[in-house]
Amino acid sequence: MSRSALSPAQKWSTHGPNKSVDLRPRPWLSLRLKAAVHYTVGCLCEEVASDKEMQFSKQTIAAISEVTFRQCENFAKDLEMFARHAKRSTINTEDVKLLARRSNSLLKYITEKSEEIAQVNLERKAKKKKKSENENKDSLEPAEAGVVESEN
Repeated sequence: MSRSALSPAQKWSTHGPNKSVDLRPRPWLSLRLKAAVHYTVGCLCEEVASDKEMQFSKQTIAAISEVTFRQCENFAKDLEMFARHAKRSTINTEDVKLLARRSNSLLKYITEKSEEIAQVNLERKAKKKKKSENENKDSLEPAEAGVVESEN
């Protein structure tokens, strides 16, 4: 099946007007993600078990992993829908904040991190602009000196 033959439900533009991501099911990718979630949940359960001096059964770890994976799938769908509703093809921090709105502590954390990132980006942009202005200034100075000499 060619990319152009995909229905809008099968593809969703996430990288600009002329680029789209193929969202056809890839069972191997889903299995790898599930395995990664299961491994991470297992590591976290081991950590909690050693701190609290308790044990988690394999079934409990598997259940936590499955619930976590399904919740992440729901989060992904919600984020996609929030962006679509706003007529955007890119998920942004406002979508993530909307997703976290029911957890005050999580919303606060995400908001703080978002503001930190925005501040760092502003500083980088200002530094880049200043560097660019300095480079332009340096490249103009020799040319101006040549013009002054030719006038004399």
